[in-house]
Formats: sequence, structure tokens, C-alpha cells
Amino acid sequence: MSDRRDLPIREQLAAWVDHLTHVLPAQAPIRDFVHHNTLHGFQHLPFDQALAAAHRQSGALTYWPESRFRECFAQGRVTRADLSAALDDAGVTDLESLVVPGSTRGDVLLASLLAGDEVAGEERIAWLRREGLCDEERMFQACASLVASSPAAADELGAWAAECAGVGETRTWRDLLAELTGEDVLERTRSILQRHLAAHLDLGVAAWRNPARDRGFFAAWRASAGFDLAWEMDELPNVRDEILHLPDDPLDVLLDALPRLLPDETRWFGYLERLSLELPGWSGMFLWRDRNPSRGDGTPVAMLDYLTVRVLLERLLTDDLVRRLVGWPMGVAELDAYFRERTDELLVRRVAHRARLPEDLQGEAANLVEQARVGHVDEPAWQALAERLRPALAQLRVNGAAWRLTALVRQLGMTPDAVARLGMQDADKLLACTASLNTLQRGHVWLLAYERHYREQLFSALAANHPRRLSPAVPSAQVVMCMDDREEGTRRHLEEIAPDIETLGAAGFFGVPMYWQGLDDPDKTALCPVVVQPRHLIRELPAHGAEALAVRHAARRERRLRWRERFYQDTRRRALAGPLLAALGSVPALAALTAATLAPGWFAETRRRWREQFDGRVPTRLALTAERDDEATPERPRSGWSEEEQVERVAAFLRMIGLTRDFAPLVVIFGHGSNSLNNPHLSAYDCGACSGRHGGPNARVFAALANRPEVRAGLARLGLAIGDDSWFVAAEHNTCDDGVEWYDLEGVPERFQLALDRLVGQIGEACRAHAAERCRRLASAPMRPTPWQARRHMLGRANDLSQARPELGHATNAAAFIGRRQMSRGLFLDRRVFLISYDPTADDAEGRIVEGILLAAGPVGAGIALEYYFSSVDNERFGCGSKVTHNLTGLFGVMEGADSDLRTGLPWQMVEIHEPMRLLVVVEQTTDVLTAIVQRQPALQELVGNAWIVVAAKDPASGAIQRYCPRRGWLPWSGPAVLPQVARSADWFAGQSAALAPAIILGGAR
Repeated sequence: MSDRRDLPIREQLAAWVDHLTHVLPAQAPIRDFVHHNTLHGFQHLPFDQALAAAHRQSGALTYWPESRFRECFAQGRVTRADLSAALDDAGVTDLESLVVPGSTRGDVLLASLLAGDEVAGEERIAWLRREGLCDEERMFQACASLVASSPAAADELGAWAAECAGVGETRTWRDLLAELTGEDVLERTRSILQRHLAAHLDLGVAAWRNPARDRGFFAAWRASAGFDLAWEMDELPNVRDEILHLPDDPLDVLLDALPRLLPDETRWFGYLERLSLELPGWSGMFLWRDRNPSRGDGTPVAMLDYLTVRVLLERLLTDDLVRRLVGWPMGVAELDAYFRERTDELLVRRVAHRARLPEDLQGEAANLVEQARVGHVDEPAWQALAERLRPALAQLRVNGAAWRLTALVRQLGMTPDAVARLGMQDADKLLACTASLNTLQRGHVWLLAYERHYREQLFSALAANHPRRLSPAVPSAQVVMCMDDREEGTRRHLEEIAPDIETLGAAGFFGVPMYWQGLDDPDKTALCPVVVQPRHLIRELPAHGAEALAVRHAARRERRLRWRERFYQDTRRRALAGPLLAALGSVPALAALTAATLAPGWFAETRRRWREQFDGRVPTRLALTAERDDEATPERPRSGWSEEEQVERVAAFLRMIGLTRDFAPLVVIFGHGSNSLNNPHLSAYDCGACSGRHGGPNARVFAALANRPEVRAGLARLGLAIGDDSWFVAAEHNTCDDGVEWYDLEGVPERFQLALDRLVGQIGEACRAHAAERCRRLASAPMRPTPWQARRHMLGRANDLSQARPELGHATNAAAFIGRRQMSRGLFLDRRVFLISYDPTADDAEGRIVEGILLAAGPVGAGIALEYYFSSVDNERFGCGSKVTHNLTGLFGVMEGADSDLRTGLPWQMVEIHEPMRLLVVVEQTTDVLTAIVQRQPALQELVGNAWIVVAAKDPASGAIQRYCPRRGWLPWSGPAVLPQVARSADWFAGQSAALAPAIILGGAR
């Protein structure tokens, strides 16, 4: 290939690969799991259009099935009023126009949504016919007579031609061959690819490394594929020689294979995209490593290598399948012309694998296809069966239309006699009206109705709570927690137990983006949102005078870890030592396994105490202040901040949350994280604002900064006076076992000790009460436990090796409140709301503070909500299946068992109780300010203007609520402000396991 041809192709391929970053999963290795919008590449489109585009591209479900929504309708979770309003919100026009006498278009569409689009099978229809003249059978017969001549005959040849023309745009040859033969070459492709991909991307598991790995994936695959002892393609003629004699340049191989699959060069990229989406997990991880070379282990990863191997395998395996299908060697690209001359065979093959025909005909078609697979079948046999299939297919279409019409007229309240009086023209109008909304549009209407029902409940709760204005006049303590929806319950219970405590919420990195290196950490870790690149490194050092103790601690810890690693590696790799060590270790291992199984909480605590006793505890301090004045950069982070930077960080955070005066004696900065065992998705439960890690270090750093006299002096110069009668304390909440770890308590002055002891007890009590509330959503938890029982249960779950649901994560998230705590304090919100503190009275006229909050919290909350949404509606394509079958692969992802695509998204156990909806963001600010903010921020224009989140404004003074609609602007809300009232949260949730509506809690108002 000449350079003149080579350069444009390489440039074009680079552009193609850049486009793939918008359609493939962008999940980092699982140890760095951070929530993000699954359809990030479609975010430039309006929400409903993006979901339609994703469905066309991958075939994935993007809405709950209508049957799930209709279950919610039956439970009262969606009403007719919700559906009628949703039709209007969706922009459906002419809702008042008449379709048939007595029924408007709105009536018919509403009836069709409630009737559903499912078609009964032949068994159900045959049963109706056997029952005689019952009403249901009469209704069906009347409808069948109206549509008997309506459905047009199917054009199988035209459909086949259209599908072949769509290869490279909507499907691959593998799709069509699977329909014709029942054999899917993707299964073989994945099996061949995954072992090589796992070895090449490995981050520390593989015991053997391909010697050609440093030359790239294509070279490594070619070097080993021809001599692979577990070769899957031996039956392909001369395949080993062909692979061994491939050109060295993967581009040459790619440009040789693509024309054999698709002679039309304009469809090449579409085909590459389709092939990538057939294995989105492996494709996405390979592309992510290509685009983030610094996050790997130095192994070269180029997407061109992956695409070349993928296309080559597609060409080899599809050509082989076509050869077996037609009986002689033929390229897959010639398949279209072959079946244009064999329409009877085409019909039988397509029917055998996809049509819902009577069992005898379906079986005959499948038998004939099987005979063709093992031997030759004459043309008359195909023709004879095809002649019998065509009328059966026509009847199937008639029955489908009749069944849909039956369900529709029943919802419209018609009787069999009224249906009999309808003419074919009216029946056609009814069916045409129903068909005017496709499946995706119907799903969007159902989603809008579902969201509206919850939104009305939430707006009613805010309106009812507005006059209460609950807030302690002189707080005994102020507790700043993460905005995380899981902390809504903790804050509510704490305020019920101690009404004189004020709680606040913010992103859990607390305004201190940093690299963190703990005393035992071998390297630094970023603790900040993933979109932020830290420029400063904070180290945990031994306390002054504890240096010798730290040296002994490091030596003993290193010895313990070395013994464990050596034992593990010897049992894996040594032929003689492995069995011997396994036998010697079996007794203590069995004892440990028994204890961990029968008493996981006790065993975990015992193991932790033993480890601390063996390693020794070391008092530590933080290196907060920079020792040099040079500029900090992401490439060369500076150790610590200057005193001016420390003041800026603390001041900016306190102003953002509205805590600028009236500081309580104790201010607790309350980070969070989650600990559990045998859980590859552990980081998905941690703090998203800390890059999927624990937020305790951030809390500790902020509290230490705020306590420094130099920082307080700088804050006073800025008008933020923190007196000597206030002290900042740091803690971390374990959201899995509801435990709390406190930091640096030995440094708290004596004058605060009594208040601190009281506060520690109150927070502990609140966490136990929160554990009891969490138990109601967990099937294996005790019913109506006491707080102490619930806490013990949660501790056991967190340390149970077999527990697939250590906690539920964000599985109930639905909304976010940005405003003062008084707008939601005293409301039971069922752990469904992100709570972000913001004081609109302290903001400037342009809303600069809330603008910063929206820019930070908006994408974070939207990413969490949308990842849970898509993993819920189609866990097979957007999620990662069941944890029970997960196999940790290469320390970068999970597979299902030993043979699957690399699974991305969230496991089923994290989303099984989730109710998928877009995040509702309620901001305590005027609509004028919010409109101006959105107009000047492109990122918010995308999220809000394209309706990826739903935004509402609550007027700070009047409490009036308005919702933003991208089509119609701000829409005032009016509704009832009446809510049930109970004394405590436990009185509302006790004995309940489903999602609960808001209620007023009177206990926190004392």
C-alpha cells in the first residue's frame, strides 16, 4: 500500500475511533468505578430522541416494559390524570379531535396505553374459540371480522432486501445469518477474543504474559493464535497458515478484510461501529485504555489492533457459516443475491427461528432447516412448506390486529354489539390512531406520567412544609454531610433525636480536591470529582515523637503482607509446594471460613483487632502546609497548600453551603464510604465526589484546615469569623454497616469534651435508627428490628462473603433539593433525595454560588440517576447481570462466569428495587436567576434544555413552585398542600417494604 493511500485512510480511521468514544461504554477499570450517564455520547440530543437513537443503534430497551407501568397504574402509582398530562407534555397533538363518534384522539391514545400492545398467542385465541359465545370471544370475533382484510400481505423478499441494505448501518451479517441458521458466530468470536483481550489488558492477575505483548494487541494475538493449544477454528480451511502469514501492519489486514464483508466503502465505518457494539464491554474497555494510556500498566493498547482482529474473525467465521449454509465456498457479501433467487427457502428459514406460528408448522420449518444443515434439501420441499406458511402468516397478522383492537375497544367501554356496528373504516381509524405512537413514544409517555405522579407528591410535600420553617435558633452542633441520597435518612433521624442540631449537605469532597497518601498507602490517590485534576498532595505522617513507632509499624505490616502474598502465589504456581501449603492451611482456613459464615460481624471485628495489635497503631498528623512556593500542576502536584490557598478553600466551601455565621460549638464534617467483602463493585458504593473512594480523608483535611489559627485569621479578614467557642471535628459514616469512625479526637480541646461525648452518642443513635429503616427494603433483614438489632444485622451483611446485597446504594434516588434545610426538614423523603445546602439570601443577584453548585452537583446527580435508570430498564445491555455469577477479570472488570462479554454498568442486586426516572432537581431560587444561569452555561443547557434532568424552582420568599419545560418554559404548579403526619419516621415506615410517599414528621420540630 502506498503512503499516498495510507495517510488518508489512517486519518479517517482515527476519526472513526474518536466517534466510537461517544457510543461505547466509558467505564474505567472497576477499581475506579464512578457513576456516569450510560448514554453520555447522546447527551447532545433531547432525552426522548437520545433514547430512540440508542435503541436503534443497539436494540436495547430504554424504558420499562409497558406491563411494568401498567402494574404501577393498578397500584395507584400512576393515574389517568397523570397519563393525560403526559400526553400533553410529550407534545402529542390534536388530542381533542374526534377519531370515531364519542372518542377523541386523546381518549383512544389513553385507552391504547392502558390496553397495551401485547398480542395473545395462538393458544389464547384457540381457547377463546373453544369457549363458544362468551363476551370476550364475541368481542374478539367482531374485531376479527373488521380487520380480516386490513393487514397487507408481508413481502418477505422486500424485507430481506431492506435488511441486507441495512448491513453496516443497523446490523451486521452475523445478525442475518443467525436468523437464517439459528447459529450465532458471535459466541465463537467472543470465546476466541476474550482470553487474548483479558491477558493483554490485565492489571495484575495473569501469571503469564504474552512475549509479544509490548508490540501491541494485533501482534500478540497473531503470535499466539496460530499455535494456540485450545484452538476454536481448526475446522476452517488453512486458517492457521492464513493467520501466521498476515501482514505486519494491522491496517493492511483491516483493509483486506473489510471489502470482503462489504464492497461498499461508504458503509465500512457503520460496520465497525456495529461490530464494536456487539461486544460493548470489551470494545469499550479497550477504547478506554487506548484513550487513557497513563491509567494502565504501560502495555500498548491501540483500537486499530482490536478492530483488525475483530473484523478478521468476523470475516473468517461468517464465510465458514455461509459455506456450510449453501454447500460451497461463497463470500458473505454474496448472500443477498443468493436468496433473491430462492424466496421459498428464505421464507422457511426466517419463519423457523422467529415467527409465532402454530406448533406443527413451526416444528416443520425447524426440521427442514435442520435437514438442510446436515444434507441437501430439494427446492420442491422448500416450496411446498412455504405455500402452507403464507396463509398461516396472514392469519397471524389478522389475529394480532384483532387482539389489539379488542383490548382497545374494551378500554373505550364499548360492548360487542357496539363493536359490531363499527365499520371497517372506523376500525382502521382506531388502529391507525393507536399506531401513531410507536413503542418508544408510548414508553416516553408512560415515563412522563410515572415521573409526574412522584413529582406531584414531592411538590405537595414542599408546599405543606413551607409554612413550618423548622430550624434550631441556637444549634448545639452543625453536622455537614455528603449530599448523597443515602444520608437523607441519617440526617432525618439525627434531627428527630436531637432537634437542636442543624444538618447541612454538600458534595462529599468538601471543597478540598487533592491527592491523598495515607500512612500505609504505597501511592497517592485522587479524592475529588473525576472531572477535576488535583494539584496538591496531602500526606498522612507519623505524629511528632512517633517516628520510631511508625517504622516498626511499617516493618510488621510489610512482613504480614509479604507472608500472605507469598502463600497465595505459592499455592497458585508451585507444583509441589502448592498442594502441601494448601493442605497445611486447610484447617485454619476452614476455621476462619466457618467463623466468617456463622458470625461474620464478630469475625470481622476480631480480625481487625488482631491486625491492629500485630501491626501496632501509630498516631498521625497531616502535612497541610506547602513547603515550596512553585506553582502546583497535575503533573507535579505540590505537597500541601499555601496559607492563602487554605483560606480560599475553607471560605469558598462555607459560603457555598451558607454556613458563614452563628457557628455552633461543634461543627462536624461527615464524610462517607462503604466497606463490604467479595464485592467487585465496592467503589460504586463509595463517595462519587471522591472518585469512588472514601470521603473520610477529605473531611479530616477540611476540619484540620478550619481549626488552624492562621486560617481562621484569614477567614476573619474575609468577613467569616469563627470564634474560639467553635471547633471542627471530622468523621466518616460507613453507609454499609452504619458505623462511624471519628478522627483526631485527641486534639479536641477539653472545653468541648462534654458536648462532643453527647454528640457522638446522638450520631450513633441516629445511625442505628437509620439501619432499622434500611432493613425494611432488604428481604433477608429482620422484620421490625430494634435499632440495635438492625445495626448488628448491617454489620453482619457488610462482612458476609456470600452477601450479594451488602447495601442498596443509590437504588432509591429520584430527586435533589438545592436550598436551605428548612425547605425539607421534618419531611420523610424515603432516602430518595440528594440534599444540597444553599442559602439564596446569601447569594448575589446573579446567583454565582448556586451556579457553581449546579455545575458540580448537576452532572454528579444526573450521572448517578441515569446510570441507575439504564441499568434498571435493560440490565442485560446496560447493566452487568447478577453478582452471583460475576468473575473478576484482570482487575479491570467482571464477566459472567468464564465466557461472556465484559459487563459494564450496575449489577442487578444494586438496581432491582430501583424505580427508573430522571432526576428532579428543585432549586430554592427565582426563575429569572436560574434561566440566566442555564443560558450562560453550555453544560447545563445540555442537561436541562435536553431534559436529561427535570428542574423546578421554589421561590425563596413565597414558596411558589414552577417546573421548567424545554418546550414551554416555566410552568406554575398548583396542587394540594396536604400531607399525612406522624410523630417519628419509624411510625411511617414500620412494616412497609415498598417505596413510600412523603409524610410530615413531627418529632424533629421539638
